[in-house]
Amino acid sequence: MSVPVAYICVILIWSTTPLAIQWSGDGVGYLFGITSRMILGVMVGLMVAGLFSVRLPWHAEARRTYMAAGLGLFFAMTSVYWSSQFIPSGWVSVLFGLAPIVTGLIATFWLAEQALNTARIAGMLFGLGGLAIMLLGSQQLGPQAAWGIAGMVFSVTAYSISAVAIKRIGADIPALATTIGGLMVTVFLLVGVYLLTGEPLPTIVPQRAMLSIIYLGLIGSVLGFALYYYVLRHVEATRVALITLITPVLALGCWVTC
Repeated sequence: MSVPVAYICVILIWSTTPLAIQWSGDGVGYLFGITSRMILGVMVGLMVAGLFSVRLPWHAEARRTYMAAGLGLFFAMTSVYWSSQFIPSGWVSVLFGLAPIVTGLIATFWLAEQALNTARIAGMLFGLGGLAIMLLGSQQLGPQAAWGIAGMVFSVTAYSISAVAIKRIGADIPALATTIGGLMVTVFLLVGVYLLTGEPLPTIVPQRAMLSIIYLGLIGSVLGFALYYYVLRHVEATRVALITLITPVLALGCWVTC
């Protein structure tokens, strides 16, 4: 696939996932929504890999890549869900827009890339400012907002470290393999959290939540992450992180229309 086409597809998929993520927890709890989504993603990913004869390598570089992808996904996503309890969705989107800057800083020192310069920093700040103006106008912060902001900063950092770590490892493995391996690590950690919290399984899963989980498992997890890791393999980590400045605008359109 053409890298620009894959980049655009990631933007479109990630623009639809915020609303689906919210719906996936309706009546079942966000932890069930995330865990069931990731389990479904692993199952579907393995089926697709078998159908197209995609082999999952298990050499040292591959294992490190799966660990970097899985840990980043686990910490970034759980932090976003946790933080959304304390801050409005607009603040979540704007704070995640810090990802290009954080990724650029990490890549500068870890990959020895010239990831940031004056023009790039100015462009990122202008984009972040635009998001803030668009999304934060009427959204008030509650007394516990500091927890949510701290959680989002941690989420962005985890996302950025994961992306740069995968670039640094530079394993020559299929993007689908990276997706499946990363999801396996994430599922293992999520199931552990689920068992530790003692949260009961829902007796009834509402139709909207079920359809959202299926969509996130098939499109958001397998297709979306496979395309993301494919793009990350061919494009600078900082440029890939710019997706987080674009998706909130399209995601807002999804909220309005739905």
